Amino acid sequence: MIRPYKRSDKKYLVEILRLNTPTYFDPKEVHDFEEYLLLHDNTYFTIECDHKIVGGIGYYMEESHKIGRITWIFFHPNYSGIGLGKKAILHCLTILKSNPVLEKLVVMTSQLAHKFFEKFDFQLEKTEKNYWGQGLDLYVMTQHLRNKNTN
Repeated sequence: MIRPYKRSDKKYLVEILRLNTPTYFDPKEVHDFEEYLLLHDNTYFTIECDHKIVGGIGYYMEESHKIGRITWIFFHPNYSGIGLGKKAILHCLTILKSNPVLEKLVVMTSQLAHKFFEKFDFQLEKTEKNYWGQGLDLYVMTQHLRNKNTN
């Protein structure tokens, strides 16, 4: 189940993020995630399975730049690889693509997850070594949306 984030979810989500550190996230990103929740809690979702919080995903829109972003997708290691990521991405894509102002979607990920985002038609735009932390490279991936105001 994908549901809106509640502040009471934070401790569980931080715990799950820590379980993915340092393999998928640098330790300093835990603080970054907590800051993100303060700014974007209204567009973050908690993912439950078996009546337990098992992950999260967020999105936000920069309408002035016509950009939508998918952010902070992660799962408890025991619940990865069972299709929850696909459901979460499709959920956010539906929301983002319904906004007629947006022209481009962006995901900032790493070399460990970029193949996953390729499945959703995101294309690699640029990379930067050790951006997130030692051994965790930045992969900026984009998906261009057809401008709904043109034929």
